[in-house]
Amino acid sequence: MSEIEPVPAATVVLVRDAAVVKKTVVNKAVVKKTAANEIAADGIEVLLVQRNSKLVFHGGHWVFPGGRIDQGDFPEGDNNPEYLAAKNAAVRETREEAGIEIKDTDLIHTAHWTTPPNLPRRFSTWFFICPLSKPVAVSVDNDEILDYRWLSPAAAIAEAESGQLVLPRPTLTTLKDLLPYANLQQLVEGINQASIRIFPADSPYYCAPHEKGETQGETGETRGETGQTQGETD
Repeated sequence: MSEIEPVPAATVVLVRDAAVVKKTVVNKAVVKKTAANEIAADGIEVLLVQRNSKLVFHGGHWVFPGGRIDQGDFPEGDNNPEYLAAKNAAVRETREEAGIEIKDTDLIHTAHWTTPPNLPRRFSTWFFICPLSKPVAVSVDNDEILDYRWLSPAAAIAEAESGQLVLPRPTLTTLKDLLPYANLQQLVEGINQASIRIFPADSPYYCAPHEKGETQGETGETRGETGQTQGETD
């Protein structure tokens, strides 16, 4: 059997300062309008969305917004089209799955994961961090995506360990990478100095972008990742 070629995809890790969304509750009406998944504590939080359990790929799992790169996402006449197409797909998928408008200039490339061979579905997925400096309203389609939650990386990991959430490995690894950061400023400074996480380390499907300011660190270093993952997107 020939090896299945992975489908290019993009994933967006939307991160906010929890303090940005703190609210002073002054009456019962405000309490009723404030959803439980919108109440925040100090630190950073990430947006996780729950995929419909009827979906074949990661059905019922909690993931970051993302999906495959469409043909319309590819720019014309560029020497690194998949990277720019991934950024376009990241913007589009965030809008489609979470109802949030972001800009491609807000995206920071942090990782690239390729599903191992011999699995029925394979993706080569570009991961981006998108820092959110202002509150945003989340809206899911109640079809592919059924629910959402803002959680600190530590809380999400704890719920995964207790079995309350099912997280794909790339999601869990990304959350662990975010644990050291106490606020959005620290996060942005840290990831702009960090190297790119590549799985597998010798992936033939990853071509490092060469745009100034887009590759993590001045040297464009990468870090490998061993083990297996079934990918992040559909």
